[in-house]
Amino acid sequence: MRPWRLGPRGRWWFDVMLAGTLFLIIPFYAIQVMVNGGAAKDVTSTSHVADLVLVVLQLVPLLWRRRHPVIVYAIVAGACGLQVLLIDYPLVSQVSYPIAVYSVARYASPRWGLAALAVGLLGSVLGTHDWMQAVDATTNGEPQDGINWSTYVPVVLSLATFPVAAWALGALARTRAAYVDSLIQRNEQLRREAEQRAELGATQERARIAREMHDVVAHGLSVIVVQADGARYAAEQDPTLAPKALETVAQTAREALTEMRQLLGLLRDGDTLTRPQPRLGDIATLVEETRAGGMELAATLPEPGLAVPEGVALTAYRVVQESLSNVRKHAGPGAAARVTVTAGGGGLEIEVVDDGRGAAADASRSGGLGLVGMEERITAHNGTLETGPAPGGGFRVYAKLPLI
Repeated sequence: MRPWRLGPRGRWWFDVMLAGTLFLIIPFYAIQVMVNGGAAKDVTSTSHVADLVLVVLQLVPLLWRRRHPVIVYAIVAGACGLQVLLIDYPLVSQVSYPIAVYSVARYASPRWGLAALAVGLLGSVLGTHDWMQAVDATTNGEPQDGINWSTYVPVVLSLATFPVAAWALGALARTRAAYVDSLIQRNEQLRREAEQRAELGATQERARIAREMHDVVAHGLSVIVVQADGARYAAEQDPTLAPKALETVAQTAREALTEMRQLLGLLRDGDTLTRPQPRLGDIATLVEETRAGGMELAATLPEPGLAVPEGVALTAYRVVQESLSNVRKHAGPGAAARVTVTAGGGGLEIEVVDDGRGAAADASRSGGLGLVGMEERITAHNGTLETGPAPGGGFRVYAKLPLI
């Protein structure tokens, strides 16, 4: 949340009210000068004109103290210097000097603020000397030769308090503003980084869901196509085999539909589907479904209940699923396959080999996303993947996933 600050118009009107308030004091001060001057000295119209000129020079520049602090300070300081030369009494408009010092310390560089402070301290000494001489002349009728240090020093310190306090407040305000601005910038940077992380996470999640959808659809539809063709042939040759093939088609379709609903549920707010992801033991079920589809498939699987990380188990299942889908699509009719899943040496090894024509079909460059998604899954778990023609013909997929 940004701290509340005056806008450009608000700052302008604040400075107008500041200068205007000081101008309202001038008539009362002028009356007081005329009354006191009548009793103590002759106050001429020339002195009043000088007072008015000095007041204008000291107050009007304050309207631009934020945008041009150094120039405003120079004008106000010059007017205060003229005041020491032209008159020997203070003016109410002198309060503009500490305001100008504050503005330089607040809105200009630190070196300009220190310069304004040094000039203010020097002005305190000169102003005190000028006014003390006037007081001595009024009291004794003529200026004193010596300086009364017991009176002189306290007055200098009193006058020096104003520029010192103004400079300190301005420097503190500048430091605080810089600190607040740095916090705002840091907050904006953190917000942008959080948005980038969220966008990256969403992209990765979309890619993961796309891979899951591809695996589910490719496997399910390949089984359905094979079984549907088998049912059609069986209906022509032996009608008693058709119901079994159609039952396999229905079962595969239901499982694929359930997995698709689960994946799509991730994209809906408030969906609470809790069906577990496939595990390592589900590879045996996948093998049985593939055999039921008519493929000759040999399998060597680990003992049931082998404990592996869920992500590794899901990846191994998808590798086998995608590999068998590629066998159906590319190996040709009558192709046999072998699935081997072993665990040992701190890793899980998956190998799927067929004796069909998949190498000639070149599944890796067929334009599909199966092997690409497989590689992305395995890389995410710091595993390795090898695909290509198998010795003696066919196609081989080999993957190794670390278990540590």
